[in-house]
Amino acid sequence: MQPKSPSIQECPVGRAVETVGEWWSILILRDAFQGATKFDEFSQSLGIAPNILSRRLAHLTESGMFVRRRYHERPPRYEYVLTDKARDFFPVVATLLAWGNKHLAPKGEAILLANRHDRRPFNPVVVDAADMQPITLTNAVIIAGPRASRIMRKRLTSLKAMNPAVAPAGD
Repeated sequence: MQPKSPSIQECPVGRAVETVGEWWSILILRDAFQGATKFDEFSQSLGIAPNILSRRLAHLTESGMFVRRRYHERPPRYEYVLTDKARDFFPVVATLLAWGNKHLAPKGEAILLANRHDRRPFNPVVVDAADMQPITLTNAVIIAGPRASRIMRKRLTSLKAMNPAVAPAGD
């Protein structure tokens, strides 16, 4: 059952988790970014039960991450093609890869993200498009957007760590 709290439904993070937060979904998208499009390719790569894979692909298609396209008539076979919405999710996966390499690979990285042209490993960071400076917990704060409800505005003012008047932990 999905959370029904207004603070989760109104929050873009809550809505994103509802779309791609289930771990199989992220791994399916990872494989799609690596070129997988067919049910059998996802199944073989992930070792996922067919019923779970079917549900996850259906959910990702319904939520606009994939377009289902027939590639064989008899028997009918479909491929799952990434949409622009899904391609916009790639930086999230790249950042997860970098975080996993930094914190969860004690013996060293098994996979690196690299530049397609010269194979130079990337070091993904999230930056502000205006000044290209990294966005960190130290310099970021959550503020109400123009469509924030009264409840959301109240919730945001109660958050200690994200309140502009409070220094972040560790400073």
